[in-house]
This record gives sequence, structure tokens and C-alpha cells, in this order.
Amino acid sequence: MSISAQNPDISGERQSGQDVRTQNVMACQAVSNIVKTSLGPVGLDKMLVDDIGDVTITNDGATILRMLEVEHPAAKVLVELAELQDREVGDGTTSVVIVAAELLKRANDLVRNKIHPTSIISGYRLAMREACKYIEEKLVTKVEKLGKVPLINCAKTSMSSKLISGDSDFFANLVVDAVLSVKMTNQRGEIKYPIKGINILKAHGQSARDSYLLNGYALNTGRAAQGMPLRVSPAKIACLDFNLQKTKMQLGVQVVVNDPRELEKIRQREADMTKERIEKLLKAGANVILTTKGIDDMALKYFVEAGAIAVRRVRKEDMRHVAKATGATLVTTFADMEGEETFDPAHLGSAEEVVEERIADDDVVLIKGTKTSSAVSLILRGANDYMLDEMERALHDALCIVKRTLESNTVVAGGGAVESALSVYLEHLATTLGSREQLAIAEFADALLIIPKVLAVNAAKDATELVAKLRAYHHTAQTKADKKHYSSMGLDLVNGTIRNNLEAGVIEPAMSKVKIIQFATEAAITILRIDDMIKLVKEDGQGDE
Repeated sequence: MSISAQNPDISGERQSGQDVRTQNVMACQAVSNIVKTSLGPVGLDKMLVDDIGDVTITNDGATILRMLEVEHPAAKVLVELAELQDREVGDGTTSVVIVAAELLKRANDLVRNKIHPTSIISGYRLAMREACKYIEEKLVTKVEKLGKVPLINCAKTSMSSKLISGDSDFFANLVVDAVLSVKMTNQRGEIKYPIKGINILKAHGQSARDSYLLNGYALNTGRAAQGMPLRVSPAKIACLDFNLQKTKMQLGVQVVVNDPRELEKIRQREADMTKERIEKLLKAGANVILTTKGIDDMALKYFVEAGAIAVRRVRKEDMRHVAKATGATLVTTFADMEGEETFDPAHLGSAEEVVEERIADDDVVLIKGTKTSSAVSLILRGANDYMLDEMERALHDALCIVKRTLESNTVVAGGGAVESALSVYLEHLATTLGSREQLAIAEFADALLIIPKVLAVNAAKDATELVAKLRAYHHTAQTKADKKHYSSMGLDLVNGTIRNNLEAGVIEPAMSKVKIIQFATEAAITILRIDDMIKLVKEDGQGDE
């Protein structure tokens, strides 16, 4: 058997072993370095300009990474990691990328020192499990019957690194009120906070502190015609997903007409079909009609005569939320089983009233007093678009964090407290193991310190000294029984000192930390397992076959 059969000729390049690992780690480090400086209450913002010149100014990790067009496959894993953290928790996207990249870097050093990746992976897995267990057993604080204070503190901690940190008191109250007002109990009796029901509207002008909470779901469009009433109460809402315009015949339908008068009849029939549809809607009792498509002028007059409000070109997303809040069904067609057109009144949703109001220079339609879950809208004011966009991202993170705190009921101290405690604990744990995993766990413990380090560096403080002090406190907390309360010591980045962050009100939901550790470890393991990279060359002439 010839040697060439064992090593088949691949049309492409193959890299294996240490080369690939180094390359992957470098790519991940590069991604992590981009977001590193935006971590923490004194983090800096990034300005991203895309290919058509749109500018985004943000320091939300997931947004930055989503806008970068990352080519390298291993770096893409980190981008997806940030998006996953954004979906699952909503905040902590920057931290999770930084931790993952640091774990990778440490693992790569171990591999260079002739430790097999499999040993490192099992060590990391063990460290991750132990870390999560330690957080849940020793570091969390139960927030029983959550008052407003811990919630506001969580929201403020989440906003501290964002543009609106100066007004965090004001916005934290706004966020907490918004989340508490969408509280609902689902069929299983669990209390949920569907923050999707909080609509964020951005309106130019005035200062950020003029933002306010509106009771009702606001649609960013006005009524379709001026003759319609400004308010309807009580409202029966129909949600449609088709055009209320003159029905045209399908393409490819040919009609041979001998008599020109017949032609007029066809036109008349086309107009009548829409009229009949609208009559069916009104007969079913609908007095507010929302459609994602258009309504033409001829159709509008029927609504005006009936005294109903019709809104056209509503965003699909808004439509879904309105349908959910009012108990309406999104109707895509009037056709029923018999081929006739009918509209079932059961598809209508109900609300106490629907009104049109002016906010800044725009008309908005507000749906108030919805049936199933209450919906609220946050109206943001600000100087310019970039500011408003960044405020929206900051509020999204804060809303998610308050929701997580309410649903999980446990918080931990922020400001590097958890990471330092875990680092000290895992380092001690590593020395009790007599297996190869010991080295991997020790490196995992060191890697977690990247968070307090970066926090201190971004705050222009002496990182080495602060982290050393912090670890000393946590070591005391874990060895002396009477000093347990030291376990919530974290960084005070304004004064460059160590303080008890639980008392100072710098707190985060425990699940945020647990998820950061789990996701970062999984991502690091995924990339660490790669030891061969085969890049295929595109073949020419495939299209001819």
C-alpha cells in the first residue's frame, strides 16, 4: 500500500497541532482585546462605522462583536458566545468574552508545556462545576420578598458601565417600575416578567432625564386618516397581516371579455371585495384595525364612517406583542374551510382604550389597559440618535438584569468579588488533587482574576496592588470562620480601594455570574479541542457541470 493513500491529496491547506492552537488563541485574544477596555463602570466606548458609513457608538459587548465582521472561525465562536450570553442573561457580554479568551490563553501555555488537551479539558470542566457550586452555596445572598432597593441597585450596577451611568438613579427607578408593571402569572402558576412587553420608543429632543414611562403599548405610527376619532373606548382590536387595498387578480389570470361593460363590472367587483372584507371586520365588532401592510384611501373612508381607528404598516414585532397583550389572533387571511371569506369575532383582542397622542413631533397610538398582560412603554428622550440608541441598549441590559433578579431571587456582590473568591477557592482546591487536572484548575483560578484586573486597569488604578489586596481579603474570608463577611469584598473603582460591595449596593443576579463561567468554559473547551484545520480551496468550473 502506497504512502499517498494514507495521506490523501487534499485540494487545500492543512495546519495541525500547535500551529492551529496558537493561531486560534491569537484570534480570540484579538477579539477579547477589542472589548477589554469597555468593561466596568469606567470602561470606554467604541465607535463602529459600517460599510455604508452608519456610525454606532456603544460599549455593549454583544453589539460591538455583532458589528465586527469576524473572518476567523475560532473568533466567530466568541462572537456567538457573546450573543448567547445576551439572549440568556442580557448582560455580562463583555465579561464572558474576556474570560473565555483568558482561559484559552492559559490552556495554550499548558499545552506547550506538554500537557495533553484532554487533561486540560477535564480540569476545566471540573473547575467550572466546582465554581458554580461554590457560588450557589457560599456566595449568593437571598433577596427574600424583593423590595425595590436591591432591584434598583442591580439596575444601577448594570448601567454603571454605560453612557447613562450619570443618571443611573433616575433610570434605575424607571426600569424597575417598567419590569414590575409587566408582572404576570402563567398557566403553571409561575410569576414571570415578560420584558418583551416593554416597548422602547425613542424620540428626539429634550434631555435624557425627560424620559418617562407610559402606561400602554405605544405603536410608533399615527392613525391612517385624519377623520378617524382620537380615542376609542372600549377597544376591540383586529390584527391583520394582509393588504386592505383593491384586490387585484392574480398574475397569469387571463380574462377574455366580449363586452366592455363587463370590464367595468370586474373593476367594480374588485373594489367591492375589499369593501365586503371591511364590513365583515366592522360587523364582528372591531373598532381598532391594525395591519402590517397598507390600506388604500378608498378603504379608509369606510373606517372613518364607522368611527374606527385604522393603523397601517405596523411592525410585525409590535403586532405580535399587541396580539399577545390583548388576546387577539393575528389573521393572515379571511378564507375559511368552505372557501368563503369570514371573520370570527373570537379573533378580536380587547383593551380598555386606544388613543392617539403626540410625543415630541410624532403621533403614536397607545393601547391602554390590555386584557392578558399589561404592557408599558418607555419613552426615551435624548440629544441625538447615537445617544438614544446607546440608551436603548443600556436599558435593555438593565431590564434583563432586573427580570433575572426577580425570577431567581439571588444576588451576588459585583466589582470582581465573585471572581476573586472563586480564584482563591479553586487554587486551594487544585492543591488537594493528586491528578493532572491540578494544573488546569490552577490556571482556571488564575484566569478568573482577569476580570478584577481589567476593571482596575480601565479605572486607571494600580491593578497589581488592588488584586493582591482583594485576594488577601478573600483568603481570610475562606480560612477564618469569623471573617465570612469578607467574601463580598470587591473593588471600589472610583476611589481605588476595596470595600464591601453588598453593602455598597453593587450587586448582580447570581445566575449572570454562573452563566458567564459556564458559557466561557464551554467556548474555551470547544476551541481547545481543535487540533487540525483544513481549509479547502474553491474549485473552478463547478458551475459547468
